Amino acid sequence: MFSTTAKQQGSAQQLASPVASSSIILLSHTNQVLMQQRSAKSTSFASASVFPGGVWDEFHDGKLPNPYLESYHKDSLAYRLCAIRELFEESGILLARKAGTAGDLTAGDLLVLPAQERDEARKAIYSNKISFTDWLDSVGGEALQKNLQPFTRWVTPAAQRKRFTTQMYIYMLPLSRPSTATNTAEAELQADSVLATPDGTEVSTSAFEDAATWLSQMKSGDIALYPPQAFLLTLISQFCEGLPPNSTTTTSSATDYYQDQRDRLTEFIRRVPTTQKPKSLEDPTSQIPWPEKVISPVNSMITDDGRYLLTLGQPGPELKSTGRGGDFERVVLVRLENRRTQEVQVMDREEAFKVLRPMEQIKKVKL
Repeated sequence: MFSTTAKQQGSAQQLASPVASSSIILLSHTNQVLMQQRSAKSTSFASASVFPGGVWDEFHDGKLPNPYLESYHKDSLAYRLCAIRELFEESGILLARKAGTAGDLTAGDLLVLPAQERDEARKAIYSNKISFTDWLDSVGGEALQKNLQPFTRWVTPAAQRKRFTTQMYIYMLPLSRPSTATNTAEAELQADSVLATPDGTEVSTSAFEDAATWLSQMKSGDIALYPPQAFLLTLISQFCEGLPPNSTTTTSSATDYYQDQRDRLTEFIRRVPTTQKPKSLEDPTSQIPWPEKVISPVNSMITDDGRYLLTLGQPGPELKSTGRGGDFERVVLVRLENRRTQEVQVMDREEAFKVLRPMEQIKKVKL
């Protein structure tokens, strides 16, 4: 169980149980990130820019453990299938290979289908006319679930009425295009021509941009990001830095340039401890690798300029006694307007508490 006593279990069961969901951070062949703007009518994250993803569905994705078990909040096949299915439904991008192929993935192993067939399948799967796994079997495909890299889990704070436990994954599309394209459908899958087509129901727009560009658009007010997206884009922007500095870079050297970015990002995700700062090293979360970190933001204070400071080290009430946790090193500052997120800033924790003052302290000074 997620807790060690019946009393703790009863307390946890009084909370709104988190709904299982998955998201994919999809990197293009130039390490740009796919973001999708949710429909204004969406019941969750309306009009916000998010990574492709959505809610787990047993019909499509298979079973999950009981919500009151710790294993409900761990990476599994069901979460991975959910992520791949939601990406396909929302964008038309299918992360699948031909059934029976094994070993390192090559262009010839990819499952390639004409656009019309993909669109018909998206609609059928979305409307539950056929399960995602049954459809894949019918077209001779296997989901590339083993190629997904877990990259944090986020649990909605207990105070929220609608809660999620969301497994985040990162997936890197091939850097080099297939050597030959024998038909239009295969050409569409070439790395430099992968297009995301919004479903028109849950998603209104889809696009690949550099992580730093998405963050810049948030600061200018062009898009809205929630803390998980802003946080992960900030981490990725440290490694995936856009186009090569030399415009005359050859295809070969450009590939090396982007591969180096990926290698550094992968090393960061796998590195333990996850911080090099002495104060943060003292916290147990520094020994939890990024694929296993569970983050449930905690509102620690309102700053003198009216922003909420969220700490990220806690895993949420369901996992309080499990030894799991998130990121002690960083905090997130959030500005709200009409109860909607307008600005998110990721800061070093030590620096934030040095330079920011809580609103209560300012009031005391005025009095």
